Amino acid sequence: MDYADVNQRAEHRGRLSQYTGSHELTRVLSMPNAMVSTVGDQPLGRYNGAPSNQFALFHQGGDVLNADMVRWGSKLHWAKDRIPVNARVEKVAHGPYYKSIWPHRALAPINSWLEWVDEGGPKKQPYLIRRKDLAPILCAAIGQYPTGAWEPLEHDGFVIITADSQGGIVKIHDRCPVALNAELAQEWIDPATPTERPKQIVLLQGEPSEVFEWFGVDQAVGNVRNQGAALIQSVSLFDPQK
Repeated sequence: MDYADVNQRAEHRGRLSQYTGSHELTRVLSMPNAMVSTVGDQPLGRYNGAPSNQFALFHQGGDVLNADMVRWGSKLHWAKDRIPVNARVEKVAHGPYYKSIWPHRALAPINSWLEWVDEGGPKKQPYLIRRKDLAPILCAAIGQYPTGAWEPLEHDGFVIITADSQGGIVKIHDRCPVALNAELAQEWIDPATPTERPKQIVLLQGEPSEVFEWFGVDQAVGNVRNQGAALIQSVSLFDPQK
């Protein structure tokens, strides 16, 4: 399976929205570190991002915060024809599968994500999940990405760490990204964080479901080629929160 296949089959696999600029996304971190960015200052404009698309990813080297465009989906050399886009927190923390990339901790700062719900209609209904305060969602991620000179390699990419959904989000999907508050996000990507601490963070200290809200959006998001702010506007539908 190649990345074109992943993009064509992306429907109902979940999507990411990352449309604000990198400086707005980093502002929520409140990090004093110098930032080295290959992302640029313009709004990213990705309202309907699918697996294999490039997203701004934050990772830290020493005292420097790096912002680079990295592919969602890591073509792990041991995964044969599989291209993981998400990683279950249980496997990340306790299993050998992601051991080699576990030290490469990063943040995928997104504005929202999308999931599909079977409500008995002819098509599954897409729902958008975002923070109630509309701040960026700092998703814990790991991956393979360049350090130092920007020279993308075949196996570069990131996966988002997911956990069992809690609260009302369970009605949308049984898994959701492990989102971190700013303080924990800083600790997560800091190379100096003690060895066992990152496991505690992603297993026990993700943001609670109460900080999120969700609503139905237009079926047009089913087409990965569609972009634009209209895609993430609420439509008048049954709300699984109620």
